[in-house]
Amino acid sequence: MEAFQQLFAVLFVLGLLCACLWLFRKKGWAMRTPLRRRRGDTPRQLEVIDGLSLTPHHSLHLVRLADRVLLVGLSPQGCNLLDTSKAEPNAPLH
Repeated sequence: MEAFQQLFAVLFVLGLLCACLWLFRKKGWAMRTPLRRRRGDTPRQLEVIDGLSLTPHHSLHLVRLADRVLLVGLSPQGCNLLDTSKAEPNAPLH
């Protein structure tokens, strides 16, 4: 009988937590915390421009890092920097 009381208490606390999180998201309070950065505040320094899957375990990714564009190869053995170049200042991402 005591196990049912403990299980009920845990389920009650989890339900209360889920209800609070739902309420915070519904009212927008979760989005106004100072820990979250708004999208328009500062330009992003790291962005994935494009990716190409070569096989299920191998892929290429074009990444913009500040003012450079990096070509990165991913494989089960790790990550390799294949090429780097200077990014054009006003070039769109897509």
